[in-house]
Amino acid sequence: MTEIDKALEAYIKDDNAQAEFYDLILNGNFYIPTHDEGAAEGARAIEENDYISPVILEADDKSYMMLFESEERLIAWAKDPVPYVVLPGHVIVEMSTAGLHWALNVGTDHQKEFLPDEIEWLKGIVAKCQEEGQG
Repeated sequence: MTEIDKALEAYIKDDNAQAEFYDLILNGNFYIPTHDEGAAEGARAIEENDYISPVILEADDKSYMMLFESEERLIAWAKDPVPYVVLPGHVIVEMSTAGLHWALNVGTDHQKEFLPDEIEWLKGIVAKCQEEGQG
């Protein structure tokens, strides 16, 4: 069981445990499968102003970006090696578009859906931290 798994369990049992969970999300690194046809299977280096095309799945009229906290969990979900990028949670928050859902660790006992309002709330936290860091 990972630290995020433990924090998610604690948060599900007690809303007061949400700070630790979201801190791990914002500061952790996540594996995002991509539609990067030119890349070999596995990780692709990201450079400033680089464009990535994450896998977005549609279900129940919702768009989901898939996030995994390890390469093993990504491959277990995909069933085969796939191209992916690894990004910190706070960067994923900043790049997420309105209306997008996240699906974290699908296929595990500790999967979680992030709703658009929740992601927008995280955007506010990231913006506030950036303001405080500049001030």
